[in-house]
Amino acid sequence: MPEDPAALMEQLHNEHAAALWGFCMRLTGQDRAHAEDVVQETLLRAWRNFKVLDKSQGSVRAWLFTVARNIVIDEWRTRRSQSEFSVADVPDATVADDRTDGLLLSWIVAEAVTKLSPEHRAVLLECYFRGVSVAEAARRLGVPEGTVKSRTHYALRALRLGLEEMGVSA
Repeated sequence: MPEDPAALMEQLHNEHAAALWGFCMRLTGQDRAHAEDVVQETLLRAWRNFKVLDKSQGSVRAWLFTVARNIVIDEWRTRRSQSEFSVADVPDATVADDRTDGLLLSWIVAEAVTKLSPEHRAVLLECYFRGVSVAEAARRLGVPEGTVKSRTHYALRALRLGLEEMGVSA
């Protein structure tokens, strides 16, 4: 092997670049851009360590392939470690609800609400769905606060009876 680093690199490229390229393509799953980066990094490391290659007792091609393989493994490990996070405790293996029951129940409640009188629907809409106070609901509906309270009581009672008729129990 030549003593001059530039001549060594030219010789390395001429003798091993095609084989190294094919090897890197296999390592990267045929990703051309990634394979080019790995080949370039491999040859850069060869440039930095040309004295090791010059005095190498084994095959230069084997050294280049080993370096390329290690580069790909290091990249994979780095990506994996960045995407993982540690936790102090093992998370519970509980299965999350699929919310189907809640969705069905909301449809049933909506159907039962449509069967209430308009006055009862209006008071439930204000107090429960919009979350306003009794005083604000009375102002919006144009009725006394006591009327809002009594309509709310009877609306909830009628809603409970309607749900029971539809087969929903507490």
